[in-house]
Amino acid sequence: MNIERLDLAAWDDGLPKTGFEPFHTASALSVLDRHAPGDLLLLGGYRGEQLVGMLPVFVRNAGRARVLSSPPPGMSVPHLGPIVMPTSPKQRKREKVTREFTEGVLDALGVDAPTTLCRFLCHTDYPDPRPYRWAGLSVEPSFTYRLQVGDRAPEDIMGSFSRSLRREIRSGEDLDVEIGTEEIDGAETVFRETQARYAEQNEGFGPTWPYVRDVVADLDERSRVYVARDPDGEYLGGVITLFSNDAAYYWLGGARTTHDGVSINSLLHWRIIRDVAEDPPIESVTEYDLVGANTERLCRYKSKFGADLAPYYVIESGGPAMDAAKGAYRMVNQAVDRLGL
Repeated sequence: MNIERLDLAAWDDGLPKTGFEPFHTASALSVLDRHAPGDLLLLGGYRGEQLVGMLPVFVRNAGRARVLSSPPPGMSVPHLGPIVMPTSPKQRKREKVTREFTEGVLDALGVDAPTTLCRFLCHTDYPDPRPYRWAGLSVEPSFTYRLQVGDRAPEDIMGSFSRSLRREIRSGEDLDVEIGTEEIDGAETVFRETQARYAEQNEGFGPTWPYVRDVVADLDERSRVYVARDPDGEYLGGVITLFSNDAAYYWLGGARTTHDGVSINSLLHWRIIRDVAEDPPIESVTEYDLVGANTERLCRYKSKFGADLAPYYVIESGGPAMDAAKGAYRMVNQAVDRLGL
């Protein structure tokens, strides 16, 4: 297999119709390239003239180590990693393409060098990480919740929720709370309130406002800002949602707040879910990703939505240096968990 470096235009042309994340798009990668540490490297795997694999990687130096990450840390990107697009429906041939692409990109990246560390967080549609394990890397499963919305009526969707969540949403419908979509000013309010919440808990918050602003602006129809306000227009809570061709994703916001005893987050998520069912910005969107199912306390809440548990894979180097890097990742993730849903 021939591994080539792609520019953003070729990358955009090569993306499949389904099976990728919002941050796989050329517009999102361009934002990351401007704001994330390291250099963006876009790799494509070709069999003849057919593009069958894609991998975005951020390359940076950390002391004597060379670090390869997909996604880059500290940018609130839940998943990225490789995309493989075999042209044959036969399992044997699909595995062969995945294996050859994996071997090709690992060789091109020089992953076997002793001073090279890599960490890839795959997306839920990437099904086969085994070639990375066969190459000597660690592969571990993690999980998220994906709610299947499709053509289901909102009443049917709510029927799959827990009794307590249904009761809370119905109580919220009796409140004088307006939930709508807003533009950049609303996104900044969501960001500032989330940043303040982290500061209250003495936690660091990685994303900056210029970065979040550019994500919302550059992704255009692939982003929506949902804001809840009281009758006087006062901000009660908000969520920035991103969209792939398949799913809506909870991204930033959602600091825990209540109004007259009702969780504003529950009302925000219900509005997003109804929009996925009735008014998605991209017609092919049929799922809602609650982004994360790895923290027991949070799962007690997220599981109330009746979503499916979806695995994804974390691929990384081993050794003491990587153990230290993983510790840093865990600290960031734990901070997000404590302040999220």
